[in-house]
Amino acid sequence: MNKFYFFLAFGLVFLGSEAKAQFVLSGEFRPRTEFSRGYKSLASESQDMSIATAQRTRLNALFSTEGIQTKLVLQDVRYWGSQPQLVANENFATSVHEAWAEVNLLTNFSMKAGRQELVYDDHRIFGNVGWAHQARSHDLVLFKYEEEVKLHVGIAHHENANITNDIYDGPDAYKNLQFVWLNKAWENAGLSLLLLNNGVPVFVTEQNEETRYSQTFGGRFVFMPEDVTFAANLYGQTGKHRSGESISAINFLAEASMSNGLAAGYEYLSGNSYDKTDKVYAFEPFYGTNHKFNGFMDYFYVGNHINSVGLHDAWLKYGYNLEKVKLNADLHYFASAGKIAQDAKNYLGTELDLAVSWAVQPMATLSAGWSVMFAGESMELLKDGDHTAGQHWGYIMLSVTPAFIR
Repeated sequence: MNKFYFFLAFGLVFLGSEAKAQFVLSGEFRPRTEFSRGYKSLASESQDMSIATAQRTRLNALFSTEGIQTKLVLQDVRYWGSQPQLVANENFATSVHEAWAEVNLLTNFSMKAGRQELVYDDHRIFGNVGWAHQARSHDLVLFKYEEEVKLHVGIAHHENANITNDIYDGPDAYKNLQFVWLNKAWENAGLSLLLLNNGVPVFVTEQNEETRYSQTFGGRFVFMPEDVTFAANLYGQTGKHRSGESISAINFLAEASMSNGLAAGYEYLSGNSYDKTDKVYAFEPFYGTNHKFNGFMDYFYVGNHINSVGLHDAWLKYGYNLEKVKLNADLHYFASAGKIAQDAKNYLGTELDLAVSWAVQPMATLSAGWSVMFAGESMELLKDGDHTAGQHWGYIMLSVTPAFIR
C-alpha cells in the first residue's frame, strides 16, 4: 500500500511538471444546517420547527493537456447522525458526480463524453443545481463547436443492463434526450437558442415500453447598456406528456438589473386549470436549477408543482456588496397561472428571502439566510397544511474549497 501512494505522488508530480499539461486537485467541505417549519409545504399549527444538518464533501481532479481535458468529481452527501460513530464500512457512501473526457476532434470542434454537468444561460432549462448537496449531472455525449458562434449538440440514451431488449425503467428522468444550443455574443448583448427533445419511458403493457417525446424550444436574450442589464426568456413546449396527452405550454421571464443592486422581474409559467382538461398546459422546467427561481423556500418546481396550476411570480431584489460581505433581500409575489378551483382565488402568497455571506478566508465562506412565506388561503388547496400557521425556513452554511494541487 505504501508503494501505491509513492507511485501516486510521483505520478502527480510528473503530471504537474509537464510543460503543456495541467493537473488540479481540489476539494469541497460544505456542511449546512437548515431550520424548517413550512419549507416546500405549509406547516400545521401544532408543527414544531425541525433542525437538520447535511454535508457535501467533494474531491475534484482536473487534468488538461493539448487537445484533451478530463475531470473526475467524487462526492459524499449525508445527514449528520445518519452514520454510526464506529463505522466499519458503508455501501454507496461515495458517488461519482462527474467523470468525463473532452477530446478536440478538429479546430474549435470537440467531443465531451461521460457523466457531466449541463449549465446553460440562466439555468432555467439546464442547470447543475449546485445548492442541492447532491447536485445534478447527466450521462451523455456532447459535441461542441466554439468560435464566434457557439454550437452544442447533446445526445443521451439510457437502457437497463440487459442488452437483449430496449427497456429502461431506471431512476433517471428520461430514456432519450437530444438538445441543440446556439449562442452568439456581442459587445453589450447576447442571444441563445435552445431546442430540447425529451423522451420519457412509459409502459403501455407489462412488457411493452413506449417513449413519449416532448419538445421545448425558445431562448434567452440579454442586453447590457451602461449601468443596467435587461434579460428575457421565452420558451414553448409541445409534444406528448408522459400521460399521453398533448402539451401546449409556455414560459416567459423578463428582468431588469441595475448596477446599484436593485432588480425587478416577472416570470410566467403556464399551468393546468380544473375546468380545462383537453391538454396539458403546465410548463415543466425540466433540468434547471429551480432553487434559483421562485423563492428560496422551494414551494414551486423543486421536486414539486409539476403538472400543476403554473405560476405568476413578480419580484423585487436588492443586493449590497461590501469588501467581504454580501447582503441580499428578495421579495416575491406568487399567484397561480391556471384556475385552482371554481371559487378559489389565484393569489398564493408572498415570500421574503434574506441572505448574507462573509468571505472569512480566500477559500472559506460563511453564509446564512432566513425566509418567510406569507401564504394565501388558496395555497392550502395545493399544499395542505394551515396558511395561517407561520411558514419559516433558514440556514447556516460553511463552504471551504481548498486547492491541494494546482
